[in-house]
Amino acid sequence: MGTISARVPDDLESELEEYLEEERLDRSTAVRKLLSEGLDDWRRERALERLAAGETTLSKAADTAGLSVWEFAQLADERDVTWVSSDHLESDLEEL
Repeated sequence: MGTISARVPDDLESELEEYLEEERLDRSTAVRKLLSEGLDDWRRERALERLAAGETTLSKAADTAGLSVWEFAQLADERDVTWVSSDHLESDLEEL
């Protein structure tokens, strides 16, 4: 397992301390959890952006986001992202 070290502003450290207390986590576990959740969000946003731009298919975007096709379709619908295009429709149907 790798090690990451970072300097953070005092206000962010105070907020982290509050999170540690509320979640009853040690510092390392909390930072790993927050980093993992942040990266999950980033992957989903990146996949939604690429889908909206027509750069990827629904199924490939779902894979990038780490979600099932159905979960990702629901997320795209919630964010008003349209994914049905004639360019990707056949590819999406084949992958289902």
